[in-house]
Amino acid sequence: MNYFDLHCDTATECFQKHCGLAKNDLALSLERTAGYEKWAQVFAVWLDDDLRGGRAFHYFRTVTAYFAEELAKNRETVSFCRTAADLKNTAQAGRRAALLSIEGSAALAGSIQHLYDAKHLGVSLITLTWNGRCEAGDGCGVPGAGGLTPFGKELVQEMNRLRMIVDVSHLSEQGFWDVARAARRPFVASHSDSKAVCGHRRNLTDDQFREIVKDGGLVGLNLCTDFLGGNGASAQDVLRHADHFLHLGGENVLAVGSDFDGCTPAEGLDRVEKMADLSRLLSDEFGKETAERIFWENAFDFFAKNLS
Repeated sequence: MNYFDLHCDTATECFQKHCGLAKNDLALSLERTAGYEKWAQVFAVWLDDDLRGGRAFHYFRTVTAYFAEELAKNRETVSFCRTAADLKNTAQAGRRAALLSIEGSAALAGSIQHLYDAKHLGVSLITLTWNGRCEAGDGCGVPGAGGLTPFGKELVQEMNRLRMIVDVSHLSEQGFWDVARAARRPFVASHSDSKAVCGHRRNLTDDQFREIVKDGGLVGLNLCTDFLGGNGASAQDVLRHADHFLHLGGENVLAVGSDFDGCTPAEGLDRVEKMADLSRLLSDEFGKETAERIFWENAFDFFAKNLS
């Protein structure tokens, strides 16, 4: 099977735990992706909300450098994809693909110049906020959260111009609608579930999901226990969220955003090799074609069309 995942925190965990990308005890390692025919992963540099300003930018650069070293060690196994052409060529060659994202635009320290620096380093996607407030706007964890700041709106527009992907996971609801008004290109929620199924603040309302569908965006199903339904969540809960999104017209926008190494995942879905089990369940429930769209085709088509 083929597997394209919109979000994991493995690169950051590798840096923090001083372990390798090829072989480790984390939820994801390169050696445990060998069973997938085609495999692509968006690796996030995650920033805690206590990092701001120059410290945040320095941390982003440090983690990115560590990740680049790990990719260089494994250049025979995985290709770093900066562009749509890179991704297409990697898939055609049957190689594994790695893309880079930032989880929390605080990494840019409120500077558009740092956005250009991130682009130069190969960042393809930026999650505008984590849960708190940063220079771009309010995350979903801010009491009485507002929307995007003037810098946040400028950031969205400049990312559109550079053909970098805007990600609204973690963003406040008002911020989401500010993005919908400011964006001139499709945007994504890389790792978010359905609020109608589980009312967690991190999940998308039906109106938000419909907006992403209307604009031709992408939504990645998150495996986090809390977002799926709470303690005891399992693959069956992932199916419930998928079913709800599919009934809202999500057959061409639904994907996977596992959040590996950044959450407590649902029972039985705690390691990358177990995603084959979820694919089979989706195929049994919704048909093979839909499962293949969720696990590969929707994400691949979106990035092939929307990256620079």
